[in-house]
Amino acid sequence: MRLTWLPWKFFLTRFARAHGFLDPIVLLEQLQRFLQPSEINEPIELLRAGAHMHARGLINSRVIQHNLDWVWPYWIECQFDPSNKAFIPRAFSLTHINLTHRNWTAVGLPDYANLPIVDPRGLVTPFIDKWSLDFWLVTDSGKSILPSKCDSTIQSIHFDLGLSVKTISQNDGLNVAVTVEVISELNQPVLSIDIEAQSNEPAWLAVALRPYNPEGISFIYQMQFDAQSSTWTIDNQHSIKFSEPPDRHHISDFRHGDVFIHLLEQAQQLEGECHIGMLTAAALFEVKGSQAKRLVRLEIPLEKPQKLKNLYSWEHHLQSISNLQLPNATYTFLYDAAIRTLLLHSSQEIYPGPFTYKRFWIRDAVFIINAMLCAGLHTRAEEAIDNFSSKQKASGYFHSQEGEWDSNGQVLWILDRFCLQTNSAPKQSWLKMIIAGADWILDKRLTSRQDERHQGLLPAGFSAEHLGPNDYYYWDNLWAISGLFSASSMLKKLNRPELAEVYYNKATNYLITVKTYLAASKHRKHQHAMSASPNRRLDAGAIGSLVMGFPLQLCHEQDSCLIDTTNYLLEYCCYDNAFFQDMTHSGINPYLTLHMAQVLMRAGDCRFQNLVDKVASLASPAGQWPEAIHPHTGGGCMGDGQHVWAAAEWIVMMRNSFVREESECLVLAAGISQDWLDALQPMKFGPVATEFGKIEILIEPLTFDGVSQQWLISWQAQWFGLPPKIEIRLPGRATMRPEKDANQHQFANQI
Repeated sequence: MRLTWLPWKFFLTRFARAHGFLDPIVLLEQLQRFLQPSEINEPIELLRAGAHMHARGLINSRVIQHNLDWVWPYWIECQFDPSNKAFIPRAFSLTHINLTHRNWTAVGLPDYANLPIVDPRGLVTPFIDKWSLDFWLVTDSGKSILPSKCDSTIQSIHFDLGLSVKTISQNDGLNVAVTVEVISELNQPVLSIDIEAQSNEPAWLAVALRPYNPEGISFIYQMQFDAQSSTWTIDNQHSIKFSEPPDRHHISDFRHGDVFIHLLEQAQQLEGECHIGMLTAAALFEVKGSQAKRLVRLEIPLEKPQKLKNLYSWEHHLQSISNLQLPNATYTFLYDAAIRTLLLHSSQEIYPGPFTYKRFWIRDAVFIINAMLCAGLHTRAEEAIDNFSSKQKASGYFHSQEGEWDSNGQVLWILDRFCLQTNSAPKQSWLKMIIAGADWILDKRLTSRQDERHQGLLPAGFSAEHLGPNDYYYWDNLWAISGLFSASSMLKKLNRPELAEVYYNKATNYLITVKTYLAASKHRKHQHAMSASPNRRLDAGAIGSLVMGFPLQLCHEQDSCLIDTTNYLLEYCCYDNAFFQDMTHSGINPYLTLHMAQVLMRAGDCRFQNLVDKVASLASPAGQWPEAIHPHTGGGCMGDGQHVWAAAEWIVMMRNSFVREESECLVLAAGISQDWLDALQPMKFGPVATEFGKIEILIEPLTFDGVSQQWLISWQAQWFGLPPKIEIRLPGRATMRPEKDANQHQFANQI
């Protein structure tokens, strides 16, 4: 029972003032004045996530800076080093958080949700938010390789038989190579780590147990080593089996410092405890020198899947994908890596990351499912779409986070997109979900009685929290409009024409309402540019309003609002050819940069290529992007270190470069760059689903006379009906329109 009559505000104020603190009630009331009136002032999920991160950051501040003689993760070695450009002063910071190198790569299996991660220097975290393993090489003479401190480290990802990450660190005749992958043994997922050490003098390979991960401290209280089975047992929860017995073994607690200090001591320990939770341990394997090698394998049984099912091979899941062939090896590598990123993060629910963001958001899921459709993963996409019904409340609201009003439009849009690409009617089981979702949008719109200034819009919310404080975002309303159009499209296929017409008319009038607000918001230099909401001046939040052009196509590709907004963002909100998000993320944002590139490519503006090239250059050596990137270190500064939404947008960018739908037309080759043509190599994409049928596109050079190069673009298609109108829109060239029943077209590339 809520005791609302208690004068709790009075007691809280009096207690704070009596102890010399700011009055929290006055402070909260002042903060509230910066926000729009809203049902939800701050999504509880964001508060919970922030509290968790800063709680760890507080522990970090109590441990790290007072023990800098320890071997710490790469981000700490950089962020705490005054000579490093990643250095961050700590004077008034209550919490110490990874703000410069939020980078890691997940390894796993397509049907297994719990993903180990590997940081840029090969630090392996087998279990989410737990301890890690590091791999060192030390000599009796005092030389060492500590990867987090090593200048010469190379990391790569490999797709030969599955998915593995390899990290090689080398220095002064010493070399350590660590290969990490997840394998299935009798349907049990196992993390396999192969370590190869090489030295030009006698040395010791150390497998080190570390009480931290890429976010900071993660406690270890006890561990035992069983010499008979060559197995570590950590906190009576997890085990690590060595392929062979170590030659020496050391353990240290917090009071005695890092185990690194004790590696060359004679006394050994086989078990230990640390009541603080900062236990460290190392298993040492002798490397005899003279270029001798030592190979050691670790096997760590991972948690069994909650739902027992076969762990299929990578080949099984990759059979249906749309293949990309380009003369640019980096682009194709990033595409292949992105496909595997999507598979890893969609085995149960869809997650936008393996660590920090390992939880469900409707917004991220919709963009990721769209990429699945663009890549040929339709079965995987359908499984994810079927899960949306469990997210819908009795009111019709699709809920993942409170106060986010974009979700209903997004779910309806992706349902319709699935139906269009598969040439299928919505499932009968979706009917109630579609109608309830569309009705929620209509009921949620504000009336003049509720808010005359924002009549016809959705309430203030936090839908895309990177746009700033809660507001009446165009982002929300544009998604809602598209959702209503999508509901209309699907209801026609379900033989509900009257209701379909109602939603279509409502959507049309809703779009007119939004355009009226946009027309009333004139800006001095970029007259037609769209701000984030009717209450905002132009700022980086305007990036959200580009959704009108991509992916929703609610306006013509040359719409003045769309073009003016993009020009504003290019002029004022970019850093080094990439979108820089000033609010919340405060970093270069790869996936929003690609949204800008999509708008420009759709408009036939060749500037899109600079943005795409920049995003490619920002990827990690393992082909991953963090959510936001530090402009100077190139490392992650916000969110998860492997951001699945970013990977999804790369897939969609590659697909749309070859083929995209535009009203009743199929547009080909709109993203084929001049550099690719100049390479005189064949290009290919597909087969890929579109709203008109499946198509595979081949672009190949024919003859060269020293002045011009003749090219042939051809396509093989399985249309759902009559062939659609096709336009070939190579960047910087006039549109070419083949005959309607043609399946090829020849053009000249001027040298």
